Amino acid sequence: MPGPLAGLKILEFAGIGPCPLAGQLLADLGADVILIERKSGKARPEEVNHRGKRSIALNLKSPQGVEIVLKLVSRSDALIEGFRPGVMERLGLGPEECLATNPKLVFGRMTGWGQTGPLAMTAGHDLNYLSITGALGMMGHADRPPSPPLNLIADYGGGTMFLLFGLMAALWESQRSGKGQVVDAAMCDGVSAMMGLFHTMRARGEWNSERNANLLDGGAPFYDCYETADGKFVSIGPLEPPFFQQFAEGIGLSQTDIDRQYDRSCWPDLKDKIREMMAGKTLAEWETIFDGSDACLAPVLTMDEAATNAHNKARETHYEAEGILQAAAAPKFSRSKPGSSSAPQPAGASTEDILQELGIDSKTLADFRERQIIT
Repeated sequence: MPGPLAGLKILEFAGIGPCPLAGQLLADLGADVILIERKSGKARPEEVNHRGKRSIALNLKSPQGVEIVLKLVSRSDALIEGFRPGVMERLGLGPEECLATNPKLVFGRMTGWGQTGPLAMTAGHDLNYLSITGALGMMGHADRPPSPPLNLIADYGGGTMFLLFGLMAALWESQRSGKGQVVDAAMCDGVSAMMGLFHTMRARGEWNSERNANLLDGGAPFYDCYETADGKFVSIGPLEPPFFQQFAEGIGLSQTDIDRQYDRSCWPDLKDKIREMMAGKTLAEWETIFDGSDACLAPVLTMDEAATNAHNKARETHYEAEGILQAAAAPKFSRSKPGSSSAPQPAGASTEDILQELGIDSKTLADFRERQIIT
């Protein structure tokens, strides 16, 4: 099967951060994603975020380059770009021009701060966008500065996923209205939207502002990572009392400790006990003890180890292409299963094919090359 998004046509303007992953995920599920790049280049099999896409290299500072993009816009369902506010407008490719060309187009704009607000025109990165949401201040140990997490949270959680959510919502709406619109996806908005549980816990008095002192930030002794005898690490998360009972019995805690699971005054002492007990056996030994249980215990794996993990292998979560380890398409579908993604193209590899689809003949292509309209 070609995938559930077969027939969907997406234009992606090359950049960094959330947009490349958004384009990859769309392509993984069968969308025809055309990546607009500045200059042709060499093979890049390691650029996992560009797999499954076609690439065209254009000089967007030339009127002809802009004209080509608008022709592509006329045939597309959605466009995604991750420039600072105003860049697309200066190119002559802003929402006004694109929606005039294709009134049903969904124009996806991905930034950290958003298109409006006092920070909109300033530079930043994932960590900065995360910091103003309140989320970063909740991460890390109490006696140290907040710990920078991987950019999975703002770039890809608050960014990519909300950009995709916005695109799908706007595409669904356009089927009824016949009209396109602009989707203003900001990482700081997306992360904030994901914090509903923590606002709830705070309102109930179940979360305080001190780091590493709460249920889900490593403060609870039964929701943390511990070192094993062989220098490896294991995560435990038996939040519910029946699961904690299984975990506690497996490592040898007393019934008194089990009964006081949610007594916060006991947490420091309980954490010390668990730390000492977990250090008494190897990771493999703990995995054997808790195999098949509901103790909510799992090994902390490296990227290479994750690829060979029995559960991940059974799920076919990873694969290798041209020697590059990468994750397979997600989620999985019962019927419209996507095929294998093609390897990342060199920048500009599909330029001529795409232009020929637009009806541009070989003589004009040669002229475009000579004048560096296609690069």
